[in-house]
Amino acid sequence: MAAVTKVPGPKESMGTSIAASAHSRPGRILVWMLVLLWTVPTFGVFVSSFRPEADVKSTGWWTFFLHPTHFTLANYNSVLSTGPGSEGLSHFLLNSFRITIPSVIISVGVAALAAYGFSWVEFKGRDWLYALILGMLIVPLQMCLIPILRFFTGGVHVGQTTVFPYLHLDSSVVAVWIAHSIFGLPFSIFLMKNFIGGLPREIIEAARVDGASHLTTFTRLVIPLSVPSIASVAIFQFVYIWNDYLVGVVFGGSKNTPIIAKMVEVTGSRGQSWHLLTAAGFVSMVVPVAVFLALQRFFVRGLLAGSVKG
Repeated sequence: MAAVTKVPGPKESMGTSIAASAHSRPGRILVWMLVLLWTVPTFGVFVSSFRPEADVKSTGWWTFFLHPTHFTLANYNSVLSTGPGSEGLSHFLLNSFRITIPSVIISVGVAALAAYGFSWVEFKGRDWLYALILGMLIVPLQMCLIPILRFFTGGVHVGQTTVFPYLHLDSSVVAVWIAHSIFGLPFSIFLMKNFIGGLPREIIEAARVDGASHLTTFTRLVIPLSVPSIASVAIFQFVYIWNDYLVGVVFGGSKNTPIIAKMVEVTGSRGQSWHLLTAAGFVSMVVPVAVFLALQRFFVRGLLAGSVKG
């Protein structure tokens, strides 16, 4: 006898949907609680950035709604001004752009090339080299600061033999670019290899049959197909480099100090200038948020790419 499939009636379908809605309700409540826990303090800092110094130091930010006329742009004028006696944050904001954008381009570009090589180029020791790069993920950044700094400030010498010459890169923005690229490459290669290695083999083999070189395959085929992965890695690298304090201070020197380092000075030695820190924080925050919003449609696709293979 043929099996008879029972089609649920309207009442049963309605009951199923109600039950599913009831099960999802605790999850929605939890999500909204997490959203409030995250956004309320941030909103408080945002409100404080528009309050006068005396009000910030004497009352809580929520009292702004009782006296909404106490509104000022003096905090933003102070941190963005370049006049005598001001905080001069605009110069350090430009430094962060000079540091972050080239560092992201270098690290993402090199990581994409390496991911293609580890995925589709056959060479001896490929798996061992990839495992070595992944092992770099567990090496603390602080352990590498002094060796790389010595490399920038004097080259590499073994006895009387010069392995690598001194290039006078100390306290330069180029040294910061190289340092950020070095520290970001293992994680970037790991993410991008999962995506590029998961591309259909038939596409790559068809390009080879047509006579395309590795460079042509990479530029005309792999890069257009890997936009979600590239965007995801670019977001990670941009946010990390933009908010980095240690590398910028150690390798950049006083002339290339990023905005995050200047924000430490804005707070004052005893935290007496934290009304300026609220404005400085939002000036620093607006750029990474804009980058994330511009690339968010690729973000989830890039992270999940390569996680499931059929």
